[in-house]
Amino acid sequence: MNDTAEATGHPVPDEQDPAPEPVAVHGTVAPGYEPVRDAFARNFAQLGDRGAAVTVHRHGSPVVDLWAGARDHDSTAPWERGTAQVVHSVTKGVSAAALLLLHQRGRLDLDAPVSTYWPEYAAEGKERTLVRHLLAHRAGVPVLDRPLTPDEAGRPGTGAAAVAAQAPVWEPGTEHGYHAQTYSWLTGELVRRVTGVSLGRYVAEEIAGPLGLDLWIGLPPARNDRVGRSGPVSAPERGGLRLRPRRNVQDAYGDPASLTRRAFDAIDPPVDENSPAYHAAELPGANGIATAYALSRFYASLIGAVEQGPRLFAPATLALARTVESEGADRVLVVPTRFGPGFMLHGAASPLLAEGSFGHPGRGGSLGFADPESGVAFGYVTNGLQKTVTNDPRAQALVRAVRGVLQG
Repeated sequence: MNDTAEATGHPVPDEQDPAPEPVAVHGTVAPGYEPVRDAFARNFAQLGDRGAAVTVHRHGSPVVDLWAGARDHDSTAPWERGTAQVVHSVTKGVSAAALLLLHQRGRLDLDAPVSTYWPEYAAEGKERTLVRHLLAHRAGVPVLDRPLTPDEAGRPGTGAAAVAAQAPVWEPGTEHGYHAQTYSWLTGELVRRVTGVSLGRYVAEEIAGPLGLDLWIGLPPARNDRVGRSGPVSAPERGGLRLRPRRNVQDAYGDPASLTRRAFDAIDPPVDENSPAYHAAELPGANGIATAYALSRFYASLIGAVEQGPRLFAPATLALARTVESEGADRVLVVPTRFGPGFMLHGAASPLLAEGSFGHPGRGGSLGFADPESGVAFGYVTNGLQKTVTNDPRAQALVRAVRGVLQG
């Protein structure tokens, strides 16, 4: 949960990369997509992947579906096709889709004050905060004056009450900064006020269920055996790509008084992300659990029909998802970021496939996105957490491979 601020560093190639070590890669690739399999294997040999999976859909059908390594970062049990992982802030993209579906169905006005649906939110000068501001990290409440304990963070209603009572650190709508943890309670409570059900249940009934996705925000206890254990891993000292952090971001995270540190530490002490209690909690900005196939199929459904499943976004909603709402210096991540209403957009801090791509990365490496122009949807999950939030070198190696295939 405590994402480090080394997130937005740039991968730097070594002068000489050693030959990749053999890894047993399972799954399938369509003809022409073999470079993605090669890049996936190199992630294990050169970039420190322990266990991972990647899926790519093109025009609604899977063209890459691969997995390899161990299901747990600290064991040798094999990763299987249905292995799921906590995907951290990739969850924010799923939550954004839920709110945009409510907008598409006429139940949520993005230009209405948040207090229209959630009257208590008007406290402490937040009465002019719009739903649009909340989605685009412009609400001004990325921090809590008193961080929540892990138990409080997962307790229904507690986080929502905390953000409703919090005074903004900038005038809502005037600036933007990544709401790393508070996004969970902002989006979760808004969905509950509009629908009467939790965001996790809404996703289960309106997104995961119709699409047949192994994707949860609030994991049923009976599904715990599907989830691999995640933990920190390091790339080898030599070979592959190494992350060189930007000093200003690292320094900001090292300052306990900075917005960067306070935003990521809005839950303190850190949670045990491998515990059944954490898996069962609903934190719509942080603790979604999914397979790579589910993430890719989810994003495919936003841009078109998928095999044996519906298209979720109407053309107008798809255009809205890619509309720039926030761009430039990020008060929390320090570097320039780009956001639509909930989704991160392609940019230097979070490169996706192309200019029109939208999606969301997660701390440690996971990534999901869609690119409407090419018809590509992408999902990558890993149990080996590296010091990245928005620009993981393993995910980027796979994205570059997909881009190379398309440019072919």
